[in-house]
Amino acid sequence: MFRSRLAVHTSERHEVTTMSELKNVGVREFRDHATAYLSGPDPVAVSKHGRVIGFYIPLERDIEEVQRAVAQLTASIDRVVVESGLSEDDLDRLLDLRRHQAS
Repeated sequence: MFRSRLAVHTSERHEVTTMSELKNVGVREFRDHATAYLSGPDPVAVSKHGRVIGFYIPLERDIEEVQRAVAQLTASIDRVVVESGLSEDDLDRLLDLRRHQAS
């Protein structure tokens, strides 16, 4: 059983979200729309057969950390292009997940 209030703490503020304010979604809904929930700002209660089995509570993103990750990804892609001899377009076609799912 969970308490009637869910406290979300960050370093800059203290925020309390009551359970009635939480969006409650089923496991399938959460799975099918995970990208939207995981990139969104709102906490979500996840239920299975009508019982809450977990919560997703987003944290504030550190913009500098995101920029470092993007720079690291760019360097990795550049290294793969140089070491493999592939063009960026070739690499893009290889990594296009939409094309592989349609097959």
